[in-house]
Amino acid sequence: MKKLLIVDDSKVSRMVIRAHVKAVQPDWEFMEAATGEDALKIVDEAKPDFCTMDINMPGMLGTDAAEQILEKHPHMRIAIFSANVQDTMQTRANSIGSIFVAKPVTEKSIAIVLNYFASAA
Repeated sequence: MKKLLIVDDSKVSRMVIRAHVKAVQPDWEFMEAATGEDALKIVDEAKPDFCTMDINMPGMLGTDAAEQILEKHPHMRIAIFSANVQDTMQTRANSIGSIFVAKPVTEKSIAIVLNYFASAA
């Protein structure tokens, strides 16, 4: 069974991502974090296969958390979801080994993310 960690300071965003992914992958196990710091702890303990990460959260930026996660777990797939679509954010997401997907979360954006996750196999 695959495990997905959803990291976003917005509970609504986490619920939307979970609902969209669960509709396509009902057997996956879901974990949630509201901060980058919490995400780092969960990744070390639970070892999820995949992660969706917001950028702008209290404390650590999502891109910084993603970079730290990928340094320790280079085979993990991380998709950065953000409404901050500046080129610098997209470039940063790609430079650390993740993909950037613009918010709002939709069926189409979830399909892009799930295809990215599936390509890890």
